[in-house]
Amino acid sequence: MSWRTENQSWVVKRGGDVVQKKAQGGLASLTDWERLVYCLWVADYMMRNGGDFANAPVMYPDFQKDAARFANNLGLAMTLEMFSLSLRKLEEEYFDRFEAVCAEIKQAEGGAMRGWAPPNSTGHN
Repeated sequence: MSWRTENQSWVVKRGGDVVQKKAQGGLASLTDWERLVYCLWVADYMMRNGGDFANAPVMYPDFQKDAARFANNLGLAMTLEMFSLSLRKLEEEYFDRFEAVCAEIKQAEGGAMRGWAPPNSTGHN
């Protein structure tokens, strides 16, 4: 049976918003918070669809390094710790840490995203 947590749905939705913004304005148009969400979205996609990060060289070779950098920039200790693990350890612990990391990133959204609205939205998030 397939079921999805609220945070899984959040990563898919917010990650999709960021992917759309990136497609419209390029990587430079994204804030550090959005880039971190993009890194998490890529990691989550790989783990839920393949169970590992084997596709990272094709999808986003620096997702882990970039996620750690953006988490550090945003002062997100749990997220920084998770993405600073070895790749093997990150694969092993990803699902155990997922909910707490999502909560931390979501909490940072308010300060990092003031005035931002997803593309083609009414501004109501």
